[in-house]
Amino acid sequence: MDSNLKSLEEKVDRLLCLYQDVRTENVQLRTQLSQSSAENKKLTEKIQVAANRLEMLLINIPEAKK
Repeated sequence: MDSNLKSLEEKVDRLLCLYQDVRTENVQLRTQLSQSSAENKKLTEKIQVAANRLEMLLINIPEAKK
């Protein structure tokens, strides 16, 4: 009986450690996701600015005379 209780205690301890590890990893992943989303937004805005500039350049190119 005592060994069963000891075994159960060890399993609970391992479960708590795993739970804490998963929580820590979850926080890290949420932080990474937030940073990646912000970077993605910034890059999307830069692409849009570049596309707008390119469009303006193309509009202002004079047509070749034939």
